[in-house]
Amino acid sequence: MTARTPIACLGAGRMGRGIAVAFAYAGHPVTMIDVKERTPEQFAKLKSDALGEVRATLATMTRLGMLRDSQAEIVMSRVAVVPARESSTALAETGLVFEGVPEIVDLKREVLAAASRAVRSDVIIASTTSTILVDDLSGAVVNPRRFLNAHWLNPAYLIPLVEISPGSATDPDVVTELKALLEGIGKVPVVCAATPGFIVPRIQALAMNEAARMASEGVASAEEIDKAIRYGFGFRYAVLGLLEFIDWGGGDILYYASRYLEGALGSDRYRAPEVIARNMEQGRIGLRTGAGFLDYTGMDVEAYREQRLAALVDMLRHFKLARPPVVD
Repeated sequence: MTARTPIACLGAGRMGRGIAVAFAYAGHPVTMIDVKERTPEQFAKLKSDALGEVRATLATMTRLGMLRDSQAEIVMSRVAVVPARESSTALAETGLVFEGVPEIVDLKREVLAAASRAVRSDVIIASTTSTILVDDLSGAVVNPRRFLNAHWLNPAYLIPLVEISPGSATDPDVVTELKALLEGIGKVPVVCAATPGFIVPRIQALAMNEAARMASEGVASAEEIDKAIRYGFGFRYAVLGLLEFIDWGGGDILYYASRYLEGALGSDRYRAPEVIARNMEQGRIGLRTGAGFLDYTGMDVEAYREQRLAALVDMLRHFKLARPPVVD
């Protein structure tokens, strides 16, 4: 796969437009393909809306210093929108397909089946679904070995993470190839099993529901809760991963804190999973024992701690909260 692989997006909606910006920004020609038969007038409006949103996004990126006006025009020239009747021609020339139609299984299967017949047999096809498991769709794809899920987080042109979820038939080489392509445009792909919610949506659903619950219970105002998330929760987890943070403080700390919260709040939603107790029994507490969810064998733990603390200091500077000491 070349550095300038032509990209096709099935659907010209919000996800397709975000992916188009991400790839066009990185030098790839991108074609958004309408999957619905429309009158010429209806398609003209869709095309105008799609290209208008791409142009507006590039204008925002220009104001934010990510590119200059002249560069925005070059990026814009790489994006096209074609009607459904021209899909076969467009797909015959593409090197990678992202499906981004509404979250309706039958619709996705129909669109994927048609696209998989139109592209070359070795072209990777990825669904961007946020809810449907890959194996619920793969049966519709000709040569499902080249099919998998690639879940982007909105806004797709800014958020680095893309969650890749292969199916039971997916060729491991396809995962490797897609990861390399995404890394080539500045994304950070992670691979996860085919499971509802992938990684981020599954974790954030719990966090968002708990924040909403606390607001409704009067624990704090919405403004105070969000401030706590930005300057505490989000601040730390921009540097330390969740499992890394468990190891940092110690799995035993989480175990006893979870038991207390479960009893004090009368809800088993705070109950620690069995793996926490099992790790404790095996002496896998975290940094203190050299192993937890991660393995710290042979690591210079003090150097590692200082590197993470330095990253937190950088976060303080980013939020303009780093202050010099008072020495008078």
